[in-house]
Amino acid sequence: MMSKPPALMIRRFVESDVPAALTIQAASFPAFLLEDEPAFASRVRLASSCCFVAMQGATMAGYVLAHGWPTGSPPPVGAVLADPPRTDVLFIHDLAVSPSARGLSAGRELVEAAFMCAARQGLRQAELIAVEGAVTYWRAMGFSEVEISGTLAEKVAGYGADARWMTSAIPAH
Repeated sequence: MMSKPPALMIRRFVESDVPAALTIQAASFPAFLLEDEPAFASRVRLASSCCFVAMQGATMAGYVLAHGWPTGSPPPVGAVLADPPRTDVLFIHDLAVSPSARGLSAGRELVEAAFMCAARQGLRQAELIAVEGAVTYWRAMGFSEVEISGTLAEKVAGYGADARWMTSAIPAH
């Protein structure tokens, strides 16, 4: 008889989680989207951090890097961030789930945790850049593509040829 895998537990992302998260990132994204330890840690340290990990027992199953940010201004891949002068929206910078934990709703639970955190900060809108064909996934999570132009389009293009700008309302919690 097969034993049931441990249930997922969602908790805050702390800096000591970065090495495990980098391993999941490397299994989830192409090389040009990979970020280093200083970039990850800077997102966790932001005052508006809504970064979480999904744990399966003692093993990280996934993570979300999300934080308050000025609307329509995604940071470049690999940027080390400092607290912005204002936070208008929740920017979901990165969501990744380990191959062994896919299908367990870890991504949905991580985004829900980030949304609850953002709602407590008074944020009502979320923004992200869907990469590597993830538009369908994000649509299923309630996000939609919106028309963009100019500087924002240039920033989104830096995330790959098929990158798409998407937004969602944050439900009141």
